[in-house]
Amino acid sequence: KTEGRLLPGNEARRADSDLWTTAADIPDLFGVVAAEPAPSLSSGSAAEHLTQPPVELQRRGFAQILAEAFRIYGKGFPQFFGLVLIVALPSICTQLANSTLGASSDVELNFRTFIVAAFGLCMLLLTLATWPVFIAGIQILTAELSAGREARLFKLFPRILKFWPRVAILCIFVYGVFFLLTVFGFGIAIMIIAGESSLFVPFLALALLGLQVWMFGRFFINVLFWQQFAVLADADPASALRQSKELARSGRDLPWFERPLWRGVLIASIWFAFVLVLQIGAEWHTIQQYFHEVTATQDPQALLQKLTESQRVRGFDLLSFSLNMLQRILQPLLGIAFVLLYLDSKIDIE
Repeated sequence: KTEGRLLPGNEARRADSDLWTTAADIPDLFGVVAAEPAPSLSSGSAAEHLTQPPVELQRRGFAQILAEAFRIYGKGFPQFFGLVLIVALPSICTQLANSTLGASSDVELNFRTFIVAAFGLCMLLLTLATWPVFIAGIQILTAELSAGREARLFKLFPRILKFWPRVAILCIFVYGVFFLLTVFGFGIAIMIIAGESSLFVPFLALALLGLQVWMFGRFFINVLFWQQFAVLADADPASALRQSKELARSGRDLPWFERPLWRGVLIASIWFAFVLVLQIGAEWHTIQQYFHEVTATQDPQALLQKLTESQRVRGFDLLSFSLNMLQRILQPLLGIAFVLLYLDSKIDIE
C-alpha cells in the first residue's frame, strides 16, 4: 500500500482472519475512499464495516452539516420514524398507565391498580431496553444514507441488535454519571436551604456548585462521540470512551469554531434550546397556575397541597402530548448531526 500497488478495490484480508474482503473495508488501511463505490449492506462481510466517511472528501462547514442532517432525515424519514416508534410506543403506554393511576385522588390497592402499575413498570423497562436500539439505529442509518446507499430498517435490524450489549453498557455508564452529577447539584441546593445562617455555608455551596459544573462539562466533552465510536468504529466500551475524548479534543490547529468540540457543543445547545421551548410551551398553563399559587398562597404546606391537587386533576393534556411527540419525531436530527460531525472530523484526522 505504501508503494502504491494496492488499490481500495483489491481483495485482501487481515493476517489474523480467514475472511476475505476489499482493502477499503479494512479499518485504517485507507483513510477515505472516493474512487470506489461504497458496498451495499447486502454484500456479505463488507457490511460489517461502517467506519468510512461519506464519498465526498471536502470538509463541510457547520451550516452544511446542519443542512445535510435535514436532507438525510427527509430522505430516510420512514426508517427514522420507525426507530422513534420503537422507543415512543412503550413510553406512551407508560404515561397512559401513570395518568390512569393518578387520575383519582383516592387510589385503592386492588387487582386492577396492581395490573395497571405492573403494566406501566413493564413498559418503562421496555423503553429503557429499546433505547440502545434507537442509538445504534441512528448511527447505522445515517452512515448508510450519507454514503448514498439504500438503507431499509428491516434489513439493518439484525446488525443494529448486534450492538445492543455494547451500547447498553455505555448507556448505563454515561447516563449514570450524568444522573449522579445532577443529584450532586440537587444535594447542594438542599444544603443551602437547610443549612444554618452563616457565611460559611453559601461559600461552601458555591465552591461545590462550581466543582459540579466543571465535572459535568468535562465529562460531557469526553463522551461527546461515544455513540459513533461504539457503533461506527466498532470499538469496545473502553476504547469508545477513550477515542471519543481524543476526537473531541482534536483540531487544535483549526480555528476554535471549526473544532469538533465546539461544533458538537453548538449542535447540542441548539437542540437543548429547541427542547426547552417545547417544554415551556407544553407546560405553559401549568407554569402560569404555579406562579399564581405561589404569589397568592402564604402557607407552604397549603401551597404544596394545591399544586399536587391541580396536577392530579389536570389529566391528559393534548397540547403537551402533541409537543412531546413532535420532540420525539425530530430527535433523530440530533443523532444525524453528530454522525455527520464525526465523519467530517475523521476526515481531518485521516
